[in-house]
Amino acid sequence: MRPMDSRDVDQAVAEMVLVLTPHESADWRRPAGTLDWSCWETAAHVAHDLLAYAGQLAARPDSAYLPFDLVVRDDASPRDLLRIVAGAGNLLSTALAASDASVRAWHWGPTDPSGFAALGVNETLVHTHDITEGLGIHWHPPESLCSSVLDRLFPHAPAGDPVQVLLWSTGRTDLPGRPRPTSWVLKAAVE
Repeated sequence: MRPMDSRDVDQAVAEMVLVLTPHESADWRRPAGTLDWSCWETAAHVAHDLLAYAGQLAARPDSAYLPFDLVVRDDASPRDLLRIVAGAGNLLSTALAASDASVRAWHWGPTDPSGFAALGVNETLVHTHDITEGLGIHWHPPESLCSSVLDRLFPHAPAGDPVQVLLWSTGRTDLPGRPRPTSWVLKAAVE
């Protein structure tokens, strides 16, 4: 399987924007699935993480996260949020495309560009799932992206349908015969 890269981030972000744009007029202050966050807060979180991953790749710190946060104004509409997500996703995609495979930056250890791509795709997919649940939209993440994320970030995940296994691995659904995880560790850092 090829390492995850900017194309995967582009695909995940485009999917998020595609599925949520028709629902911009919905009440995004509703809870996002089982999260304590609203759909609005969850979308802002996705944008924050995509930007943080881009910053890590660009600055290449070796022992901590850069001390900055994305602040989305309270009056931002869902349309604004989706534009912010798209912009942050584009920044991550650009940072990934500009980074050699040998580059390392901090994410709980030295992480390569493929690890940051997987982190960005994971955040985008699982939180799009949360938002669609909160807004009452029937949607499932793309199977191929889920499979790639599982291979890169959850190497010990059980076999099965990649969509269900990723949602289970991140505590969002049940798998028969397995307790639902209440915490998880993503393996983004490389040895």
